[in-house]
Amino acid sequence: MSTAPQLEPDTPGLSGRQPLTLSSLLLVMVTVVVWAGTPTAVRFSTDLLPPITVAGLRFALAAVFMAGWAWLHGTSLRITPGELRPMLVGGVLLFLQIGMFTLGVHESNASHGSIFINTYIFWVVAIDHFVTRHDRLSIRKSLGLIFAATGAALILTTTAQTHDVEVAESASLKGDLLLVLSAFILGGKISYTKTVVSRIAPDRFIFWHDVFGVVLFAIAACAFEQIEPSMLLEIGDPQMQAAWWGIAYQGFAVAGLCYALQTRLLEKHAASKVAVFSFATPLFGVLFAVLLRGDPISSSLFISGMSIAAGILLVNYPGRRKPVVLPAVSSEQQTESQA
Repeated sequence: MSTAPQLEPDTPGLSGRQPLTLSSLLLVMVTVVVWAGTPTAVRFSTDLLPPITVAGLRFALAAVFMAGWAWLHGTSLRITPGELRPMLVGGVLLFLQIGMFTLGVHESNASHGSIFINTYIFWVVAIDHFVTRHDRLSIRKSLGLIFAATGAALILTTTAQTHDVEVAESASLKGDLLLVLSAFILGGKISYTKTVVSRIAPDRFIFWHDVFGVVLFAIAACAFEQIEPSMLLEIGDPQMQAAWWGIAYQGFAVAGLCYALQTRLLEKHAASKVAVFSFATPLFGVLFAVLLRGDPISSSLFISGMSIAAGILLVNYPGRRKPVVLPAVSSEQQTESQA
């Protein structure tokens, strides 16, 4: 039996601390399933195109999506005083995290990408406990972290001992380590985003962090990659069609829709609770990779995926909370807090 987690209670009406509602839960599940397809889409794109170029094209499309999203919601994209620096920091974090993720998937495979990138939630939980103190660790949460760390260590060890170069989608230790580092940066980026959107309109922040990230991707691509522009126009080539579909999926569905939904969710809910059902992401991700890319599946991959999924579930599963006595509020104040 695990002890009840020592969580600070979520109180309706407090920005960033509200409990998950049914509508929020449905939005979280949409992001979970869509996000799970990202590594597979990356592999389709990097079959023909360099990884940094793919990342830049992905977020160029995401910026277009966010411009339309902001327009629909009546959000101004004009940068106000004091907003430029956080947006630049967000762009740098985006460049580092997505750059390492895309390179990692390219060097490894989609199934490993699905497993390792989803360890980001443990860095979110660690930051929530030690830095922001929005959520506190308990014995149950600590066991969850141990489960996940064991799963990640198992797949890393297995990769280090595997030298099968005949399998087209075989993983590499270099790629896996890049994915682990990407997950670490993503955890910090999510917590940073939660802090920033408390004072900057989320749509505006995501749009400009996409724009600044694209600039960095373009510079890096010009410096380190070579590509024939005519390749991008070979629409009749089935592989190029798959590459463009992969980029479109990454740009509009993941970097656009998922990021927009996640940022809005972070306005209302604790970062660790937004990811409460993300335990399903590595499982969906591995399923997509096996079905669509023919990734090799083994007992160690299965055990690793299940361990990480179980760890995520243990970390985020809501436990009993101590009742909180709130000061009396007028009916007008209560209506305003629930709006």
